[in-house]
Amino acid sequence: MRTRTTVILAALGAAVLALGVIYGSGPRERTQPAAQGQIAFPGLVAKLAEATRIEITHGGLTLHLARPDKDAMIWDVADRGSYPAQQDKVHELLTALTELRLDEPRTSDPAAYARLGVEDPAAKGADSTLLRVLDGKGGVIAALVVGHARTSQHGESDTLYVRRPDAAQAWLAEGRIAATSDSMDWLDRDIVNIDPAKIATDVVTRGETTLTFGRSAGSLTLTAPADHPKLDDLKVQEVSRSLADLTLEDVKPAPAPGTALGRAVITTTDGMTVTVEANKSGPELWATFTAEGKDSAALAAKVKGWAYLIGSWKEQALVPTLDNLKAAAPAAPPAAAPPPAPPAAAAPAPDAR
Repeated sequence: MRTRTTVILAALGAAVLALGVIYGSGPRERTQPAAQGQIAFPGLVAKLAEATRIEITHGGLTLHLARPDKDAMIWDVADRGSYPAQQDKVHELLTALTELRLDEPRTSDPAAYARLGVEDPAAKGADSTLLRVLDGKGGVIAALVVGHARTSQHGESDTLYVRRPDAAQAWLAEGRIAATSDSMDWLDRDIVNIDPAKIATDVVTRGETTLTFGRSAGSLTLTAPADHPKLDDLKVQEVSRSLADLTLEDVKPAPAPGTALGRAVITTTDGMTVTVEANKSGPELWATFTAEGKDSAALAAKVKGWAYLIGSWKEQALVPTLDNLKAAAPAAPPAAAPPPAPPAAAAPAPDAR
């Protein structure tokens, strides 16, 4: 699958470069599905060079993926402020569409569509999905109603039911179309991943309190204030992992909602400085990031202008408090058992006289 995807993406790139030669200025004919046993959309690989928008409608929700630059196959999630999408996932969807093959004709009776999941996606309670690929002028390059996947006896789902939205005939098709209308399924959720061993310093400010962490004997330690109480080592090491595999739960254009919570200025052993501004909005933790210094260009460009919803459990790693870092008080020793009661005195014997 990866080899086929690579070949198809290479063809897409070549088609972009040759766009003016291929299409000229005349009207473009919409891709039509083929007959039984044939590729569903012949010639789609070349036509995808014009694709600038993908719409996926399901359950009353429509996802919009956009490709702002026609000279690059880079897609974003328009519904999330045009934040970058998972490029591999979008390319796999388009590749699957080009490889979809019609296998067996099924019903053409609208009353039976729901059984296959190919009913009108706009109908109330519909379980079908409408997938449309559009060009820059809103013209439809390819459109497909995606129905239920059919699972084989081996548990594999390599066939599914499909129908063109303007056609009555439904088909069993060979292929897999992963089309979901949930924008969270398409976002590139990785924010930053810095090895904890590369964190050299971390200066955290919350209100009037500043905590300074530095590296000592291979571990991050709290260096100021110097007269701090005994700390929980595991919680301190969580601070060093604050930028390791950090992912988003949602994203929106900056500024971050809520009220300011604190700031962390994190410097790596490589000479990069990442500043985290944390906000609290109800139970939600939002953060913005800036990056400066050596090798920071890629990260700086990625996070510039964005506010990220972070898992709330990350608060004490990103902007910890001294109270939270303190080690738990030792458990009180068990109370000593009371001494045994002395034996009761024997009663005097009765006078026999």
